[in-house]
Amino acid sequence: MCKILRIHLETGQIKEEKVSDDQTFIAGRALTSKIIAEEVDPVCDVFGENNKLIFAAGLYAGTTISCANRISIGGKSPLTGTIKESNAGGTFAYKMGKLGIRAIILEGLPSEDHMKILHINKDTATLIPADEYRNMPVYETAEKLKERFGEKVAISLIGPTGERKSLAAGIANTDNEGRPARYAGRGGLGALMGSKKIKAVVLDDGYATGPKVASPEKLKTLRSSLNKEILNNEALGRFTKYGTAGMVDITNSLGALPTKNFSRGSFDMAEEINGNKLYQTICQRGGGGNPSHSCMPGCVIRCSNVFPDFDGAEVVAPLEYETISLLGSNCGIGDLDIIAKLNYQCNNLGLDTIDIGGAIGIAMEAGVIDFGDGAGALRLMEEIESNTYLGRLLASGGSRTGQVLGVRRIPAVKGQIMAAYDPRAVKGLGVTYATSTMGADHTAGQTVRMPVEHHKADGQVENSKEAQITNTMHDCIGTCLFINPAFANNKHWLADLAMAIYGKDCQYEDLRNISKATLLKERSFNEQAGFSIKENRLPEFFYTEENPDSQTVFDVSEKEMEKIFDFE
Repeated sequence: MCKILRIHLETGQIKEEKVSDDQTFIAGRALTSKIIAEEVDPVCDVFGENNKLIFAAGLYAGTTISCANRISIGGKSPLTGTIKESNAGGTFAYKMGKLGIRAIILEGLPSEDHMKILHINKDTATLIPADEYRNMPVYETAEKLKERFGEKVAISLIGPTGERKSLAAGIANTDNEGRPARYAGRGGLGALMGSKKIKAVVLDDGYATGPKVASPEKLKTLRSSLNKEILNNEALGRFTKYGTAGMVDITNSLGALPTKNFSRGSFDMAEEINGNKLYQTICQRGGGGNPSHSCMPGCVIRCSNVFPDFDGAEVVAPLEYETISLLGSNCGIGDLDIIAKLNYQCNNLGLDTIDIGGAIGIAMEAGVIDFGDGAGALRLMEEIESNTYLGRLLASGGSRTGQVLGVRRIPAVKGQIMAAYDPRAVKGLGVTYATSTMGADHTAGQTVRMPVEHHKADGQVENSKEAQITNTMHDCIGTCLFINPAFANNKHWLADLAMAIYGKDCQYEDLRNISKATLLKERSFNEQAGFSIKENRLPEFFYTEENPDSQTVFDVSEKEMEKIFDFE
């Protein structure tokens, strides 16, 4: 049975609903956005009783299909004011699938100012007092929860910044080894979870027997074929060796690597922070380091990593491209050890590394500290930890930091800092940043790997449109975007896997149509929330200031971008 759990926080009542047959294939982002669109007032107070926070597993959750257990977390975003879905790897969705849970909905507000833990096993769901964990950092909280509930539980939790309702707060999820390091970082959903007074959701799948699979042999055959396709794919093999950090050289050569608050697109110390440097550093130091690591059950790409210090002791896992760029080149910092420490501090406080990297870069432009000042950046993280006024400002994200400090160049759309691609140099992503229902989010419609001329405006709206449909489809299924190349010649596998699990007819076009419907629901919600088509544009400086390294400005037609959601 596939079920939805509703937790009404004012009364503590927990209700169980069965997923109806006609909703079998509505999962992941399709489900979070459907619930928000149907049940949340678009103009509601993000921290009020009418907003909801939804955890939704994908179609393949609970199986060991490679890259298939990402968790979607949704709500009306405290950061952007739009509808929002943020997803992450780890084991949380896997254990939801084992427990037969499609979604967990946190609704209403508690009547008292007490933190709670939501604990779920195969028999019960219980709200447990958790004031003893109040203001506790993420890693310590996770360790104490594992001591209390067992080493094999999956945990989704917030840090002190989430409790403070800081707008750049994310939600941490545990990986295969129990590290709370897989972040649903974008959109400030950690602040929404904090407003609900939920410190953590703990899943114990002990003795759980799900998910029930209609055709086990068919699923086994498809899974084996998919694994072979992944292992024989040269592009995916680079991810196994270098992880996402392999993107540093690609974007740097395109003039798209954000450098010194998006003032340019190439970094003179790129070789000190690229995939090869990361790989060599981890291998040379040994110890607890690991250049290739799987964050979720069954993944054979293994694009994650464990970064060690000089003595081989683990510092942080993983060190990803977006973090390397936003906390590195964007801040003029060319030292992986400094970036790893900043990454750890963000994780431990419960913050999105992208928005915090944007905030620090903006603070550098404002003269708070100098570009390249790694020690100064670490001190700014201490300001956040100490909850000073400057720290609270930085934890509110880059957009508000720039507004308060009087910085004109703020690389954000709908209040959310851009990910690590300059839109003047990768213009398809510029279209995605401008038009996405989620704010400036690269995973909403990634075009950088398309075989196109990224510096030219022609065709970029169509590129972004196709990417947004495809990326949304993976969000709805619960699959990692990196798996897409393995389906290039076998798109029907996506539907075949769903049929093997559920025993119901499903075609590839059905999944694309769910994706399109999800995008249209999200767009409608945003329109009702007050976001007009005029908000679908980049900051002015991208149109007027030439990126000196790509020698381009963003010049995609706005009239053409207005047609981005004309699917028919």
